[in-house]
Amino acid sequence: MVVGVTSSAAIVFSAARAAGADDAELASWMLALGVGMGLTCIGLSLWYRAPIITAWSTPGAALLATGLDGVTLREATGAFLISAALITVAGATGWFARVMSRVPVPLAAALLAGVLVQFGIGLFTSMRDSPVLVATMFAVYLLCRRFVPRYAVLAALAAGVTVAAASSSLHLAQVHLAWAKPIFTTPAFSWPVAVGVALPLFVVTMASQNLPGVAVLRNDGYQVPVSPLIAWTGATNLVLAPFGAFGLNLAAITAAICTGPQAHPDPRRRYVAGVWAGVFYLIVGALGATVGALLTALPQALVLGIAGIGLLGTIGSSLTSSLSDDRWREAAVVTFLATASGFKFLGVGSAFWGLIAGLLTAAATGAFRPRDPAPTTPPARAEPAAPSTRAEPSTPPARPEPPAPPARSEPPAPPAAQGGATGSGA
Repeated sequence: MVVGVTSSAAIVFSAARAAGADDAELASWMLALGVGMGLTCIGLSLWYRAPIITAWSTPGAALLATGLDGVTLREATGAFLISAALITVAGATGWFARVMSRVPVPLAAALLAGVLVQFGIGLFTSMRDSPVLVATMFAVYLLCRRFVPRYAVLAALAAGVTVAAASSSLHLAQVHLAWAKPIFTTPAFSWPVAVGVALPLFVVTMASQNLPGVAVLRNDGYQVPVSPLIAWTGATNLVLAPFGAFGLNLAAITAAICTGPQAHPDPRRRYVAGVWAGVFYLIVGALGATVGALLTALPQALVLGIAGIGLLGTIGSSLTSSLSDDRWREAAVVTFLATASGFKFLGVGSAFWGLIAGLLTAAATGAFRPRDPAPTTPPARAEPAAPSTRAEPSTPPARPEPPAPPARSEPPAPPAAQGGATGSGA
């Protein structure tokens, strides 16, 4: 939760300001997003007994921060509703699940590794600015990884906060307690905003968030049905959009922390991490801008360091899965590199284009062709050999000749006729 919120809260604030939201409306945005993420995390994790982590669309927030010039808050809210409706339809019809079922596992793992590798690199690049802080966190992580691996990431975070406080790197002057209140914004619809904002927001959310989010679950062995997850996040987004929920989706980065062994050694118990993430998201939403300001008060090096530490195991397992099959290896490498590049085109991030590049490479290299079945060993046959050594076929036993028939005795000569001479006739 800390990684997810601290790494992108500033982008959400920028998006809200670009839409013309004031402080109260900004707090309403945080409330709507926190409630949406909290309810979906808790509900879906308990229902599927899997760590289902949802998040706001960070790429979507970045898109809004740069693409809402001249768009009113009401028109932006209408764009949120259109995007949420499209996501709901994609989940309810099973369209997204059909697309995901056709994505090869090595490419999905390479996609995930490409999304996460920047955080692994950030662990070490952050040492340039805060070497003592990050090195202390990493040392504590390694020590606890050896003796209490379950609490290694939490111990590293505690060590980082302690060092930051000791070095006066925590900026708490702007933090104040304030409860968020929901503010309803009546949506307005226009074709230019629907095409220029809503449609790119939908594509970015599906390609850059939901796609790697499913890859995270698959990579750690959770075969939950995809369509209901997408449909529920879209429907929740649809209900909360008038209050500022611009985009809800499956998480990738924070989910990778909760689905791996660092959450719990037993995969069947990791759903508890999803429940607790939902509880924290509800707190974030209720406190609104207060929690956002508190989390952004943490040093950037601490945020980058704890993100990289928490994702080390997932990055390693993703790379292993992506490169294990030599038939897909080249396509997986292309997917990984293109995704890690951060390339953006038509407002769509590198996760989508990395997958496209990997699929094209797989098609070009023949990876989609079924592997030839291994030849079966035929029954042993006598190989022909040299005549000198070839065994001659055995002569069948001689059939006994039939015994000669017994000699037939000549019939006795007829007796001589009485009263005539014997001799030859004249």
